[in-house]
Amino acid sequence: MPLSVVPTPIGNLKDITLRALEVLKSADLLLCEDTRRALKLLNYYDIKVRMVSYHEHNERARVKEVLDMLALGLNVALVSDAGMPCISDPGSILVREAIKAGFEVDVLPGPSAILPALVMSGLPTERFCFLGFLPDDGKSRREFLTSTGTFPFTCVFYVAPHKALRDLRDILDIWGDRQAALIREISKLHQECRRGSISELLENVPGVRGELVLVVEGSTTPPREDESWKAQATCLRGQGMSVKDVAKMLSESYGIEKNRIRKFLLDLERMEEGKDES
Repeated sequence: MPLSVVPTPIGNLKDITLRALEVLKSADLLLCEDTRRALKLLNYYDIKVRMVSYHEHNERARVKEVLDMLALGLNVALVSDAGMPCISDPGSILVREAIKAGFEVDVLPGPSAILPALVMSGLPTERFCFLGFLPDDGKSRREFLTSTGTFPFTCVFYVAPHKALRDLRDILDIWGDRQAALIREISKLHQECRRGSISELLENVPGVRGELVLVVEGSTTPPREDESWKAQATCLRGQGMSVKDVAKMLSESYGIEKNRIRKFLLDLERMEEGKDES
């Protein structure tokens, strides 16, 4: 039997697929991030199934136990508190180990906060990047934002309400005042989408509550080109390597067209020849 990964509603309990309900009803064992949260959903649909806790604190310890159950032919399903398991939630370790052990893993489509927030933001959706929760450590958070700040596509973050002010301030400081949307309580009674520049969103962040997703426009500033290849090309040429071989080597290393490297070296040599003649 496969390990079934089952997305569950992120707010409205009716946001669940018929197939997901079938899988939950047929499961011999249900792995739950929080059995109390799962029980609320199960009771709503009158589903009786054995539940076992599976969360970030016991995830690694549970893996062998679950694999043994799969080996016995038991039908095991995995749910998180809300949305798709393994996405900023427990489960990815189990999925990797199940695949490694040769078990089939079936992932059902279903609720997730990422796509509704992206579309609701009104920002470009052709290409986007999910960046999850920002690191708690200040240095790591700033380094992460610096390394991702040149991404030219829309970026989606999960944000804890008590960290929203901190995260928005750091994004504003490192990325600049981009257009963004802060969406809270998706599919719930108090669903809300606030759109504007990051500085405008900051004005209303204090006191915000609920599950938050932050969507930020991508960078419109072209990334600086790494031109260290020019110094390396000059050095290799000075060591006697042919223009052709230098171009081949650096093209593979830097992803630059060979003709561009050859032109640079030939132009450089012409300049040197001109200096010698004068």
